[in-house]
Amino acid sequence: MRKIFFLLSIISVVAAAQTASVKVSYLQVAPSINDRAKSSQSDMMLLSGTDGSKYYNTVSQYCDSMTATPEGKKKLSQIQMAAWMTTAADGSMTIDMTRGNAPQKKVHTYVVKDFRKGTMTVYGRWSNESGRYTEPTGEQEWEIIADSTRTVMGYECVKARTNYHGREWTAWFSPEIAVQDGPWKLCGLPGLILLAESAPGFRFEATGIEKTAEEIGPVYKADTYPTVDRKKALADHEYYLNNRESILKAQYGVKINNTTDTPKFDPQSQAYEPDYR
Repeated sequence: MRKIFFLLSIISVVAAAQTASVKVSYLQVAPSINDRAKSSQSDMMLLSGTDGSKYYNTVSQYCDSMTATPEGKKKLSQIQMAAWMTTAADGSMTIDMTRGNAPQKKVHTYVVKDFRKGTMTVYGRWSNESGRYTEPTGEQEWEIIADSTRTVMGYECVKARTNYHGREWTAWFSPEIAVQDGPWKLCGLPGLILLAESAPGFRFEATGIEKTAEEIGPVYKADTYPTVDRKKALADHEYYLNNRESILKAQYGVKINNTTDTPKFDPQSQAYEPDYR
């Protein structure tokens, strides 16, 4: 009986595994949270197949894979300390996390789409707390402007527009690549989205495309992300960003000297989804 159960378990795991048909790298650009005159940039990856996809940052995923086990967590810490730590002649040690090229988790977002169920699950970090939420993929109602085309990454793309969660997006998708997917949460067009933009400075731009048979693995430690409400999480995050110093002082009893005049977080110009207001 145990052998039968074991075999059934293996079959269910194999059935649950999803394989990608295309691997796309994107440059993700957004207005900086700390300085509105600047932008923040992240290198992201999309693994997409018939049944689903995952959008993530490869360095962050590597860090999560390492910290999933005590041995990996220790090894990652050793790699980071070797790059960041310097010892002076008097024996004193300093740590500079900007030194070297040690892997460091800076992007906390994973977007996992399930095309069979018509859902997407977002794993992230808001107001300094991890969480996840699931929503339907069909909320994006696209208007395709068939007579407007441009070339992106050598592919002829067609223009489309949608208003999604409070932001107007213009996307360019390639019917040549028969994947109804795209960067971040954007999807649902008859072709892969290679470029998407929204004022005043949000952009997803494909920088590389290749065919693949890579397995779309799960999010590491997915069960450690508690379920949250999207709008509440975003509202809490805005409050946290605008009150970080007082919150940290109350929690840890430390005072943070803020030497710059950081303007308040403005959802209309800095949030991907300002509809929570």
